[in-house]
Amino acid sequence: MRFESVLPVRGFQSYKGQRHLPGLWWSSTVGGHIGYESWLERDHVMLLDFDPSVTGLSSQPFWLFWAAENGKGISHAPDYFARRQDGSAIVVDCRPADRRKPRDWVKFDAARRACDLLGWDFRLVGTPDPIVVGNVRWLAGYRHPRHRLEPVVSTLRDVFAEPRLLMDGAGLAGDPIAVLPVLFHLLWQHELAVDLSVPMHAASVVSPEVG
Repeated sequence: MRFESVLPVRGFQSYKGQRHLPGLWWSSTVGGHIGYESWLERDHVMLLDFDPSVTGLSSQPFWLFWAAENGKGISHAPDYFARRQDGSAIVVDCRPADRRKPRDWVKFDAARRACDLLGWDFRLVGTPDPIVVGNVRWLAGYRHPRHRLEPVVSTLRDVFAEPRLLMDGAGLAGDPIAVLPVLFHLLWQHELAVDLSVPMHAASVVSPEVG
């Protein structure tokens, strides 16, 4: 079963007064929408979408069913399944560290054991680095292929063949108003690189992507 291609096993409910904000993330990796149940999940599906090693992605991909020691049935649907370029897989559960209750740990541990049996990686993730998220969220605004415009793409590759300040390079490539969306798209695509551990700004150094 190619779990990166399945439909969610349960729906994303929306109702008045709910604490979490569900929605759909348009993924440039799969060319379609991936559901999320909270802003935390939205941030992590965005980061998976940004990960160049990920080639497939789905939300709520399957149910796990098992029996507790008392015989009571337990079920759990992990939040995300991701396929890597090398064929390996990642199963992701999202929960803030301060909201992981004992009954949640039972489910997360079961998911980890199931992944171990299949040779998959399991990630239990919490709140991601806010600076990285802020930078990637900005680049995500330019993830759609419509921002890939020639000859600007080729010009930017030439301009940033050697590391150069972001706005300096954009100015050398043409009118920054026209050039910057293409530049941000290339950064999203990892065809150019910038340090995302600090806030991006006009003097951020953009360089060719390595490897």
